[in-house]
Amino acid sequence: MGIHWFLLVALLLLGVQAFLFRLFGSRGLTYERRFSVPACYEGQEVELVERIANRSLRPLPWLRLEALLHASLRFQKQANLDIDAGAMFQNHKSFFSLMPFTQITRRHRILCTKRGCYRLNTASLTSGDLLGMYSRTLRLTLDAELLVYPKPADLQELQLPSHSWHGDISVRRWIVDDPFMRSGTREYQPGDPLNGIHWKATARSGRLQVHQRDYTADHRLMIYLNVEDHATMWREVNDEAMFEQGMSYAAGIAEYAIAQGIETGFATNAYAIDRPKDAVRVEPRNGPEQLELLLATMARTVVARRVPFDTLLEEEAELGLTNCDIIILSACVSDKMEPPMQQLRYLGNAVEVRPLESAASPASSSTDSKADHAASAEEESAS
Repeated sequence: MGIHWFLLVALLLLGVQAFLFRLFGSRGLTYERRFSVPACYEGQEVELVERIANRSLRPLPWLRLEALLHASLRFQKQANLDIDAGAMFQNHKSFFSLMPFTQITRRHRILCTKRGCYRLNTASLTSGDLLGMYSRTLRLTLDAELLVYPKPADLQELQLPSHSWHGDISVRRWIVDDPFMRSGTREYQPGDPLNGIHWKATARSGRLQVHQRDYTADHRLMIYLNVEDHATMWREVNDEAMFEQGMSYAAGIAEYAIAQGIETGFATNAYAIDRPKDAVRVEPRNGPEQLELLLATMARTVVARRVPFDTLLEEEAELGLTNCDIIILSACVSDKMEPPMQQLRYLGNAVEVRPLESAASPASSSTDSKADHAASAEEESAS
């Protein structure tokens, strides 16, 4: 009879613990998840800190945590972390057991492999009794965000025109001339304003002379990035790597220009993750806060076209943008882009276009060249 009583008591205890677990469920169970920093650059490592706490008298024999994250956040190898990775997302599973009033803090090292805005919105906690007779899943709403800035490119890679940005020092640059700085006179040319005529020099030389304007670095800079990888593109971007290269160039230019005290802005015909109906635009300003705003805007930009690039340039001209250096990063210059670019020049802006090239183009050309050589060799051997 002793064994029967033992089994009966054991079954009774198991039933009681299952009933108590069902009655109290996940009461007292909390979960927090956050990144160690709000933002970082592409290629850097950050920490994902998660904290699980059991703030009740009831022990939790087992607890399973599941969360879905973007595949561009690459986790380092770690014990008690099962990762099912796909092309776009990865599912993370961890198992715990928590005693009463116990808290567990885990730190995951993550390599940020791609620019973007990464959010941890949901997670699920599944807990159950000792024998798995009853389980309950708690779905949590999280508010963790990580901005991954584009890695600023070396400006030598972009081969910008030779210039020097040093505040108000007179320099040779690809900008409009400064009406307050003069370096001599020259002969009148069609299109020169009449208020620039130097009458004394005209009288001395007998020919119409105008003031020779000097150049200054005290101007605004506007960076435009075209998401269109070819002139007939509609909405889908075929070459995302080229757009990311453009983002890297834009970040490098903005970082350098602001460091030299130049008011810098940014615009693209793509859209931000939270504003899908508007193209991205940041007014030119200066200071560390402006650089942070520009990088954050670039991180939140989605690789998809919102408006045609020529429409974006037309809107800029309609806004009356003037006295600004404009650099356009684009894989192509369509016929529709030329009129608004000329209009921007007419308004007193200096417009420069720097082409973006596909990252796969050199390899592709090399492959094609090898294929051609191989084909030629086969033809020669056949003949």
